Amino acid sequence: MEVAALVALTLLLGGLVILVALAVGKRKEEILEEAEHLTEFAAEVSVAKGPASKKPKQEKQRSRKEKASQHSFSHPLLAASLKSHSGNVTCLDFSSNGKYLASCADDRTVRIWSTKDFLEREHKCLRANVELDHATLVRFSPDSRAFITWLANGDAIRIFKMTKKEDGSISFKAAPEDFPQRHKASILNIGIAETGKFIMSASTDTSILIWDLKGEVLASINTNQMTNSYAAISPCGRFVASCGFTPDVKVWEVCFGKGGEFREVARAFDLKGHSAGVHAFAFSNDSHRMVTVSKDGTWKLWNTNVEYKKQQDPYLLKTVPCASSEGSRVALSPDGRVVAVSDGCNVAMYNAASGQLEEELNGVHSEEITDLRFDINGRFLVCSGDKAIRVFHNAPGYRAAIRDMQDMLKKAQNEAMKQRLQQQISDAQSALDAVLAAPVE
Repeated sequence: MEVAALVALTLLLGGLVILVALAVGKRKEEILEEAEHLTEFAAEVSVAKGPASKKPKQEKQRSRKEKASQHSFSHPLLAASLKSHSGNVTCLDFSSNGKYLASCADDRTVRIWSTKDFLEREHKCLRANVELDHATLVRFSPDSRAFITWLANGDAIRIFKMTKKEDGSISFKAAPEDFPQRHKASILNIGIAETGKFIMSASTDTSILIWDLKGEVLASINTNQMTNSYAAISPCGRFVASCGFTPDVKVWEVCFGKGGEFREVARAFDLKGHSAGVHAFAFSNDSHRMVTVSKDGTWKLWNTNVEYKKQQDPYLLKTVPCASSEGSRVALSPDGRVVAVSDGCNVAMYNAASGQLEEELNGVHSEEITDLRFDINGRFLVCSGDKAIRVFHNAPGYRAAIRDMQDMLKKAQNEAMKQRLQQQISDAQSALDAVLAAPVE
């Protein structure tokens, strides 16, 4: 009985061992099989992950490329597109010596471009960093060795000096202190008088401040226009003008004594003729002409070379219908021959004497144009609106100069004068032909 029980127990234990062995073996196979599946899955994931990991990178690179080239633009008159800014460009300014173009953007930099590179394939620039802020406006000093900026967050003017190092490179150094905060509303524009005697800042309320170069307020002007839409200093450095909600453009003279001391700001004259508020205005290089663009759907050209102290008023030369909108900008070529008006993302170029529309530049930028101006020689028109700066040949300027010289040739009495004019006409026509034959940017 005991033997039988022992045998039965042995058989039971043997069966359990076999069952355990079978179970373990099966589990081992399952584990191996599962491991194989996991290995295959991991391999598939790694294979998928390889391209997948690159794919986001490629997509990121592609999106960057798409972002960089999100707005393509071409035109026969496009001379260059300056594209070093990573943020939207808000302001442009040419130096008075004609060598540089300054631009500022919300990428915390000011860029200085060489105008002689406009027609080159590469457009190099110098970069000045705006520490802990970004500039919304930039203006060169009269000697082209410094520039002032308006700080977006600091609500103040900051001066940067440009110094040439021993190796010939240029460095930028900000002044130790910014100008004090004085404005209570958003800033529209700043400027430095060509005489170097004062700085102007204008805000969207009705205030314009006149500063000395050290940051002391010399005078405060109340424009009484309900709101200001634009303000600027004349190229001659004598006048400050503003426009806004009212249909008039108001002009003041900033007066200094013979010893250079500030005396007063005196009302000079008004430009009266628009039937609605004025968006913007611009001066010719000699300050003898002004152009205004208004909500009434016209631009007007004025002769401002008047003896206003003898109560002589500026007189209207031309009124031309045009497309304009809130934020429109206007530019007058230095010689007063061409008017350019922006409307949203578009620019129209007119012959100033005849009022004829000569060029329409549509979709220049992907966003509203923020600045529009001619270089001091009148060869180029530049504008900003997105991250790019567009540079156009001033073909209407060449055509106007040729027409004027042809008129002078008809009236010329002197043979030497005729020959000189014929040569100048030939040179201008060759320059225009070269512009029109140039490859599209």
